[in-house]
Amino acid sequence: MLDNILNWLFGLKVVRLFKVNTTPRWVILLIDMLIVLASYVLVMLADYYARGTVYSPLMLMTNAAIFLVVYFLVIYVSKSYTCVIRLSVIEDLYRVIQVVALSTFILLFIDMAAVIFRGAPLFRFWNVLSIAAIVFTMMVVERLLIKYFYMRLTAAATDGRRRVLVLGTSLNSLILANALKNEIGGKYEPIGLLSTKTGKENETINGFKVYRFDPENVANLFVENSIYALIFDSRSIERMRNGFADYFIRNNIALLCINKVEEFELDDNKEESANANISTFVREVQIEDLLGRDPIVLNNALVSNTIKGSCVLITGACGSIGSEIVRQVAAYQASRIVLVDQAETPMHDVSIEMQRDYPDAQIEFFMGDVQNYERMEQAFDQFRPQFVFHAAAYKHVPMMEINPTEAVLTNVQGTRNIADLSLKYGVYKFVMISTDKAVNPTNVMGCTKRLAEIYCQSLFFDVAKHGAKTQFITTRFGNVLGSNGSVIPLFRKQIAQGGPVTVTHRDIIRYFMTIPEACSLVLEAGCMGHGGEIYIFDMGQPVRIYDLAQRMISLAGLKVGKDIEIREVGLRPGEKLYEELLNDKEKTLATGNKKIMIAKVRTYDYKEVCDSIDHIISWARQGNVHNMIYEMKLFVPEYKSNQSQFEAIDKEIAQEQVVSN
Repeated sequence: MLDNILNWLFGLKVVRLFKVNTTPRWVILLIDMLIVLASYVLVMLADYYARGTVYSPLMLMTNAAIFLVVYFLVIYVSKSYTCVIRLSVIEDLYRVIQVVALSTFILLFIDMAAVIFRGAPLFRFWNVLSIAAIVFTMMVVERLLIKYFYMRLTAAATDGRRRVLVLGTSLNSLILANALKNEIGGKYEPIGLLSTKTGKENETINGFKVYRFDPENVANLFVENSIYALIFDSRSIERMRNGFADYFIRNNIALLCINKVEEFELDDNKEESANANISTFVREVQIEDLLGRDPIVLNNALVSNTIKGSCVLITGACGSIGSEIVRQVAAYQASRIVLVDQAETPMHDVSIEMQRDYPDAQIEFFMGDVQNYERMEQAFDQFRPQFVFHAAAYKHVPMMEINPTEAVLTNVQGTRNIADLSLKYGVYKFVMISTDKAVNPTNVMGCTKRLAEIYCQSLFFDVAKHGAKTQFITTRFGNVLGSNGSVIPLFRKQIAQGGPVTVTHRDIIRYFMTIPEACSLVLEAGCMGHGGEIYIFDMGQPVRIYDLAQRMISLAGLKVGKDIEIREVGLRPGEKLYEELLNDKEKTLATGNKKIMIAKVRTYDYKEVCDSIDHIISWARQGNVHNMIYEMKLFVPEYKSNQSQFEAIDKEIAQEQVVSN
């Protein structure tokens, strides 16, 4: 009978509106105040019938007002009415205890003051304690009833939810499991907690069964219990990156991640922000999560003090690195940001983004090619930048092996143009974005970037002798996650198409860094530098690309060899098995940031550099690839081609050296 009544009640449209909204704050506050009033009335009636005590109507109303005001102020200040009751457990009980204890203390203090100043108490001592006991009991019952109300609403809504395990047995894991279980219209049904610690079998915590992690039996655990995925919050991401995720990836077990549980607490200035289901914040783990590093927070005082209020010019501003530098410079409130790029459509896309995300920033969009000195000078003459971040470059190794003259004209001549103009127009700092491929280069692209490094460094040391103030700084790092043309978007596309996923070599390794982190370090290195430095970044541990492909396929819920094939296609022209951040002859100096080091490299005479670069650029303009590459190899002797047609020139030089000796 009771179940029928409850089912009818919960089926009412007005009741089921609570499926999309949490209980409004004002309702909880109103109920709490009614509880205080009812408790007061009950105790006064009990006092009258038990003791025959008669109070005047004025005293009854005055005392009731005092009780209501005291409890209201304590409840309001402690914000006990703002808890999401359907999700709260211990925290809400703790707040109720706080409210009742503090209110009772204040009321007793008021009563004591009345005795001192009036000679008579306002309340009976035991009445205050009795009211406190009733208020506490009724508030707890109120919250339990609301929680039960939501549990009944969700009981019928669990069909269709995917069964998951929550990683860990900590308080945060328990909060997450409860939140997922009790939310209305959720997507996931947590059936237990997965613990990596040893303990008793068949143990439960707050109604959740604790499953013990066994590397050998993890697949069976998920299959036998029809569990869809393992879900964890961001506190566990570091453990996942350190190899723990592989136990699940290898067994095709889905991994889900959620933001920190605290982020779903209510905003004091907004309505119940938990109206949005927590399930909507759960997302599938991406390969970037497992390769990424600590998130970047843009609060660097050095960069802020340097960039804020300055005019900043960024070349290659629409590329992966350039556009992120634009965003971060805008966040640091540069007075004007000049975006230089030759790509029309990406420039338009960036303009829309900046107008949306940084409407107050003063942005200038300047179309032009860094090879065009006259066009670039127009930008410098018009905007007079104080800082220049030079990110414009050709970077794809195989493509530059096919088009080597363009690599020279853009990466060498283009850099020279921007560096010379920075000097001419009194730029304070010029920061060049280089690459780990400039170290012991095996391809045209890497050698052109090394030539650009050499030019900027030798230019600084030469002009510094004559009192020039422009500081030329180079930053050098490896691959960035998700950049245009990088391996991860390629693999993702190949997986979506059903394969095969192509790797150039089973043993090839690469370093990876997130784009925001790389750009943050570029800005910091640029601001800390004084000129002539080549900064290198800590890229972390190298990643084997074949393993990366396997993990991405497994994360997509597919099996390598069965659903999708991984195919080796051979090293591309100019490609090497591993990248280096430092030449063997280089040493490093520490900086204030453990992720940034200074490379101690060989310095070159500026005049000799100019002579060699003039010859190289001249051959490039003439389209004489052989002589151009020949000059490049003579000037950068560590440039040894690999898997390239230009290996023949290495042999030619070696034979000439043998003859000359």
